Amino acid sequence: MTRLKRRRPVVPAITLLVLLGAGGAFAHSVQYAVQQKGYAVRTFYTEKDPAAYSRYELYGPGDKEPHQIGQTDRNGYVGFVPDRPGIWTLRIWGESGHGFHGVSTEIRVGDDLNLEGFSKPLLATHTKFITGIGIILGIFGVYALWASRRGGTGEGRKS
Repeated sequence: MTRLKRRRPVVPAITLLVLLGAGGAFAHSVQYAVQQKGYAVRTFYTEKDPAAYSRYELYGPGDKEPHQIGQTDRNGYVGFVPDRPGIWTLRIWGESGHGFHGVSTEIRVGDDLNLEGFSKPLLATHTKFITGIGIILGIFGVYALWASRRGGTGEGRKS
């Protein structure tokens, strides 16, 4: 009877381990996918002056810690993808040539994760009204100054 030579399974076992371990090596590299989803919030001082590279914090519904922190891009945009419905709060700190400015806005996300709406600061919603009041008060102030230098408005003056 001839003796069959037994092969040692060392080479196939090592090959199998190398192939199985190679999958783990790919798990440590960063992968990516480009998708059309999420929200973009544009921040600006004026229409032509974006709040570029401004620091921000984004809080999800009920979050005590920020869901996301960072800086706006050079065009003043913040991008994010909500993972649950509710009111998201975005706080932005901007700095321009004329001082420090900060704003907070609420973004309402529906059950289907679609945008339901967002809040604007009081000044942004009533800019024309506030400007009009300021102009009226300015005109009245100029008139009052002019009238006081002329000697009054005519009351109590003797002709």
